[in-house]
Amino acid sequence: MKTEMDFEELMDEAYGLPNGPAKLGMLEEAARVADVNGMEEEAYEARSEIVETATFCGYPMKALIAFSWQLGKFDQQPEEYDEETLMWSYKWILGKLSSFPEVSRDKIMELLEDFGQRFKSFGYSERSYWYYRFRISMDLGELEEAGSSYAKFRTMDRDFMSDCEACEQDEMMRYFILTGDDEKVLEMAKPILKGRMSCAEIPHLTLSEILMPLYRLGRTAEADKHQQKGYRLIKGQNDFVRSFAEQMDYLARTNPAKGIDVLEESLVFAMANEDPFAKMLFYARTAPLLRRWADETPEYRLRLPASFPYEGDPGDLRKLADYFAGYAQTAADKYDQRNGNRHVSSLLG
Repeated sequence: MKTEMDFEELMDEAYGLPNGPAKLGMLEEAARVADVNGMEEEAYEARSEIVETATFCGYPMKALIAFSWQLGKFDQQPEEYDEETLMWSYKWILGKLSSFPEVSRDKIMELLEDFGQRFKSFGYSERSYWYYRFRISMDLGELEEAGSSYAKFRTMDRDFMSDCEACEQDEMMRYFILTGDDEKVLEMAKPILKGRMSCAEIPHLTLSEILMPLYRLGRTAEADKHQQKGYRLIKGQNDFVRSFAEQMDYLARTNPAKGIDVLEESLVFAMANEDPFAKMLFYARTAPLLRRWADETPEYRLRLPASFPYEGDPGDLRKLADYFAGYAQTAADKYDQRNGNRHVSSLLG
């Protein structure tokens, strides 16, 4: 039987690894060792790390499962555990929760309110509550509510429990993407593009998000530079499936050959990613790219991963496009049913 020493060795090794499947597997093994040996504090530590790692490397379902354990354990013995660690985990979970259409709107809002009450009881600022209400409202397609929450949290001072400035700036930029204000999108992107704000995921996300606003404004030369830099930052990484989708959306219009390269290099990550919303967007952007490429190169056979569940001919790009489009629309319908509007379907157009 593995012991406490094995737990420490596993955690030390995990801490030395970058976010990814290897680190996640190490943390899961550490949690198992802690459980088997009745090491509750160590099990809590391991699951806190699982939540963070899984959230940022494309495994949100693993994060949800670990957080459920973490929250239950905290509520059983709140005096034994650090509430700050719990609330950071809670924030990461709220940021991913709406990606799962099987989680009802009522449940999402219930957890948001629980989060807010806990923040208040621990003496933290309400700013994070309003910020996550803003984010969740965007996810649910409730843009008027998102605007109200945006105005609310912007009046409050940041504290040590606030998300990093770069991430917040990117989320505010996303709001203006959803409201269709391309000029405002680029205004909000300026501090990121100028290098004044950055983090582990910024400007990685931002450089792909601004491609279509730039395209619609006729600034394709500028967009091309950001596309190239952005793709270099995210290439080969499982957690940037939405960004791959945004890259393909732009390249389908400007350079479909390069778009096909992005598709063939990143499809395996979309398949493996546990975020169904990201996968839906990826498949939605794949369809028009394939149709455009079929017009230009009708004899092309797409290189699909061996495990890709498609029984048709990869050389029939139009039928393959229909497959991707159908998958995306089926997924969007589930979100629309949950949200009570057609917001997600509108994103596929």
